[in-house]
Amino acid sequence: MTPTIKRVLIADDEPIIADTLSAILRRVGYEVFTVYGGLDAVSKSLELRPELVITDVMMSDMNGIDAAIEIRRQLPQTKILLFSGHAATAGLLEKARAQGHDFAFLSKPIHPNDLLNALNR
Repeated sequence: MTPTIKRVLIADDEPIIADTLSAILRRVGYEVFTVYGGLDAVSKSLELRPELVITDVMMSDMNGIDAAIEIRRQLPQTKILLFSGHAATAGLLEKARAQGHDFAFLSKPIHPNDLLNALNR
């Protein structure tokens, strides 16, 4: 199956998670780039113009929701997929929705098949 989305940026401040997701997506034909923070997600997105950004929500330098809002502001055609394993994420998501930002969301840990299914929606 050839993915319709080709270029993906993954951002997570836990390198093992970011690198594992990158490896999974590369194996099925995606062109994947990896960064380890929200600020880098924004700058790399502007440089690469990916079709999809997958970002963790809870990161130390800039949370993934703020990064997603900035990416969407500058690259409105880019699909954003947030993921997190923290319960505190719900409040951040509600705040973003109240401001008119609605992003797709997946919970950690995520099974590779669930990730691939989410990318094909």
